[in-house]
Amino acid sequence: MTEPSHQTDVVVIGAGPVGLFSVFTCGMVRLKCHVVDALDGVGGQCTALYPEKPIYDIPGHPSILAADLIDRLEAQAAPFAPVIHLGQQVEKLERRGGRWRVVTSGGMSIEAGAVIIAAGVGAFGPNRPPLAGLEAFEGTGVFYMVRRREDFRGKKVVVAGGGDSAVDWAISLSEVAEQVMVVHRRPKFRAAPDSVARLQKLAGEGAIELVTPYQLNGLHGHGGRLEAVDVATLEGDTRRLEADALLSLFGLAQDLGPIAGWGLEMDGARIAVDPATRMTSAAGVFAVGDIAAYPGKLKLILSGFADAAIAAHAAHAVLHPGEALHFEHSTTSGVSPL
Repeated sequence: MTEPSHQTDVVVIGAGPVGLFSVFTCGMVRLKCHVVDALDGVGGQCTALYPEKPIYDIPGHPSILAADLIDRLEAQAAPFAPVIHLGQQVEKLERRGGRWRVVTSGGMSIEAGAVIIAAGVGAFGPNRPPLAGLEAFEGTGVFYMVRRREDFRGKKVVVAGGGDSAVDWAISLSEVAEQVMVVHRRPKFRAAPDSVARLQKLAGEGAIELVTPYQLNGLHGHGGRLEAVDVATLEGDTRRLEADALLSLFGLAQDLGPIAGWGLEMDGARIAVDPATRMTSAAGVFAVGDIAAYPGKLKLILSGFADAAIAAHAAHAVLHPGEALHFEHSTTSGVSPL
């Protein structure tokens, strides 16, 4: 058997917000971490899909941009000197002599006493609307994420979707765009109640136009430049909306990739865990954040943070059986670099 490239206490799979907080919570119980992520940078969806999206449910922050949240989580984890491997997907998870070995697409192997899977929804990509000629406008007039809010300043923007992302971005872009029109197939939105209330208030003030109950029906423009978006009701009534940009926010198509073949007990497209420890069906392997399934689970970043803290304490018990871990609040223990 060849020697592993690295050895550590815990391998964290995923460098999104919950993965980064897992490094912090592990560090607080004196466990060292290596982190692996398939993307070229840390932050997961927060960085890759919506770095300038405001997030409203992080405790202590009435509003914080996704990119800023990642910056703060990196700084919080920094004292524990995590080793982060980017641009590599974990392809194999193997049990080796009482420890775990992960093998990446880059040929690297890391041996650890515990593994924390913080892979979010797995590999992801946008759910594209079935519109003729869509590809010709992608990246110039049709977008699936907002990297810079300023890119939409002074433009007529159609936001399609009825979930949190659509509602939040409609609210945010109303501050910079010339016009924001929200297209949804029904008047009711599937977003946080406070956000829906803000959306409806802005609509009442004329800052946002709610185009309901309509669905996307066609695109018009030349040379990749979008000029209008057609929408239609189920009864066949149509409208043409003048637009410079279509922001299509119908969620992500997720693919667990190699994770689905690791022999872990699944609950649909997520990994089943013990609610008391966040341990999977494999001893020493934990799942946290959106990929973890247990009764009452809320798919929120703050729930993932709680998952990470619980998993770190349970991982300490795996690596140091019989050793008492005396819980201390951070105000008492402070943050001591490893």
